[in-house]
Amino acid sequence: MPNSAELVKKYNSPAPRYTSYPTVPLWENNLEPQDWNDLVKKAFRTFGEKEGISIYIHLPYCESLCTYCGCNKRITKNKQVQDPYIEALLAEWEKYKAIFEAQPKISGIHLGGGTPTFFDPSSLNHLISTILEGSEISPNAEFSFEGHPNNTSFEHLKTLSDLGFSRVSYGIQDFDEKVQKAIHRIQPFEKVKYATDSARILGYTSINFDLIYGLPHQTIKSLKDTFEKVNELKPDRIAFYSYAHLPSAFPAQRSFEQFLPTETEKSELYKFGRALLVKMGYVEIGMDHFALANDPLTLAKNEGSLHRNFMGYTTLPSKILIGLGASSISDVYYAYAQNDKAIERYKAETMKGEWSIQKGHTLSELDLQIRSIILELICKKEAEIPVEIWEQLSENQAWNLKEMELDGLISINSPLLKVSEKGMSFIRNICSQIDLRLAKNQAKKALFSKTV
Repeated sequence: MPNSAELVKKYNSPAPRYTSYPTVPLWENNLEPQDWNDLVKKAFRTFGEKEGISIYIHLPYCESLCTYCGCNKRITKNKQVQDPYIEALLAEWEKYKAIFEAQPKISGIHLGGGTPTFFDPSSLNHLISTILEGSEISPNAEFSFEGHPNNTSFEHLKTLSDLGFSRVSYGIQDFDEKVQKAIHRIQPFEKVKYATDSARILGYTSINFDLIYGLPHQTIKSLKDTFEKVNELKPDRIAFYSYAHLPSAFPAQRSFEQFLPTETEKSELYKFGRALLVKMGYVEIGMDHFALANDPLTLAKNEGSLHRNFMGYTTLPSKILIGLGASSISDVYYAYAQNDKAIERYKAETMKGEWSIQKGHTLSELDLQIRSIILELICKKEAEIPVEIWEQLSENQAWNLKEMELDGLISINSPLLKVSEKGMSFIRNICSQIDLRLAKNQAKKALFSKTV
């Protein structure tokens, strides 16, 4: 049986992260505006009243460019952009509320970016308080936001706490000064400590750090130092992501290309970091995510109630995720829709009372089946695969699954497919062997980052 280094070499190939199925590059773009109205209404009637809805709000502005970043963002120091953008967000929300035909029950809100804390506390207060007006809040609702440690003020944290936010995620990436300079994300440990301590003082119950392995100049020694600093602050959750190098899509990444670790070095960084996290008391939840033993994510994993959506792993069961803002994605179970990435077009169309949908996909019955299987594999490490799905796998997919079983990544006892502990490091590769759309569009594999 191959050792870990041989497995990485064998399986380190491009694959989706499966925050959705089908993944965005494989959508058919078969969604008309009236279809979206009808499907949102159908989903709200079917799931909304019982489970509630989650809301993702994309706030795309940043004051400076982090050169590693693959997010949709706009770099500016002009604070005058805040109010017009927020008014467009609220106009889009009103359009959804008109379709719901009943008071929405909100089970979760997440502010993503860009940099949500680019916006002043007063602007965020206006945005959230307006959305909450006329809405019911679920008893176990989770409100969270992404903060930049350099500009997340005590006032930001207090304002959002007063509105019901209890979770914050800080994009740390790495504490090494040389790495920070290369990726243009300079934030001293003291800034991160202040932002973390402030959140705890105000009663935030969950603090997450985003960390990345595979960045320029990263070494085992520098990563060890980063993790020692992380352990000093002890966040409740850690997302330990693989750096996705896609310079054709994000040209700024070319600025440090020559300083990236080799494939073997990157694999060693992952293995070292993963082992350190376990030693520090974190439990591996699944793809990229770790949490302390008493964290709700860990408890949900143990109970088999973990979920996954465009925001990653979650304990929220809601099948409806409404995305507000430029480039944001909505998932109403029966269909996906992504808003226009161009901020000006998004604002203009939304303020005219129109949908600003750039692309979408209506799920077929087969899509729904495959999505369910992939989510089960990612969240529960096992899934039953009906005979009719096995029969539709390509010859290459069937052969790859047999290879994975020989390599100890999975076990197959039809109809049950189980993922081993070793296999969880290659869960994206495993899921891609059940992905019927990807099998028919192999040319699009290059659009995804490598799995390690």
